[in-house]
Amino acid sequence: MQLSARELAQFLNGTVEGDPEVKVGRPSRIEEGGAGTISFLGNPKYEEYAYSTTASILLVGPGFQARKPVAATLIRVDDVYGAVARLLERFGNNNHEPAVISKQAFIHESASLGEDVAVGPFAVIQAGAMIGKGCRIKAQAFIGKSVKIGENVTIYPGVRILDNCEIGNNCIIHANVVIGSDGFGFAPQEDGAYRKIAHVGRVVIEDNVEIGANTAIDRATMGATRIGKGVKLDNLIQIGHNVEIGENTVIAAQSGIAGSTKIGRSCRIGGQVGFVGHIEVADGTQIQAQSGVAAPIDQPNHAFFGSPAIDYNNYLRSYAVFKQLPELYRKINQLERQVNQQQDAPDKDSSS
Repeated sequence: MQLSARELAQFLNGTVEGDPEVKVGRPSRIEEGGAGTISFLGNPKYEEYAYSTTASILLVGPGFQARKPVAATLIRVDDVYGAVARLLERFGNNNHEPAVISKQAFIHESASLGEDVAVGPFAVIQAGAMIGKGCRIKAQAFIGKSVKIGENVTIYPGVRILDNCEIGNNCIIHANVVIGSDGFGFAPQEDGAYRKIAHVGRVVIEDNVEIGANTAIDRATMGATRIGKGVKLDNLIQIGHNVEIGENTVIAAQSGIAGSTKIGRSCRIGGQVGFVGHIEVADGTQIQAQSGVAAPIDQPNHAFFGSPAIDYNNYLRSYAVFKQLPELYRKINQLERQVNQQQDAPDKDSSS
């Protein structure tokens, strides 16, 4: 697919500065460039690359003012990152494979597939599963019994969606995700052993959710583990049984949420954050990476940091003091020695 700067500017609601007829066929990083590619400048720290990139077209924001000559044709847009998202979606659609069902796939006779569905080699679709139109199920995916999948869902290789789980429309589930495995529930016995608690619930994933590779979402003990509309989950996330995540919340890699915790809407959670179970987190909460959330958060739109997590600004002030502790400790010891020396010194008046 070759697109001209003029066509791209119309698509992105931008303006062209340079040759409007120059054409590109793929995106590139600004550091790498390459003739026939389009790149972008979204972060000012990469500005020097704008003057050396070999990309044919460069997306820039409204405030960019070149300090040196730029060889690339510029497309100026209001929101660079938003334009890049639309651009990558446009180029990505070029790779949408046709609706072919591999002869090497296993599809149970009672399963239902909508129109325009592709199923890759060695994929398994079990009894009673319902697949909506336009879905793409890649090689070696497993769809369990009575699973319901909405329309235009992409399921990458190695994904396991276990019995009775539900996936909404327009979801993307990356490689080796496991949805619907048993939660971590065991009852201690008098002899010190643990008895497994059966998990008979399910997982419900609503529309427009994207789940990163190797993430695991446990089925509920009873009822449903629920992932709300528009949630974006990174790779390597663990979500326990009966967890609920509100709409448009984003969670970065290696975070873990213990059972029955409820995360609000539009939260932003950094990497390696841990949540204890059975707490509620208010809408709009922001959690800095590597924090540990050990108590409920009831005030919406606040930021937290640390382990256990505290108010973000309080943490920064506390950490500024913490970094000075070795020097403060040295000064305290020095003052103690001076006080002790004064106390041990003979009284001049009494010795005269």
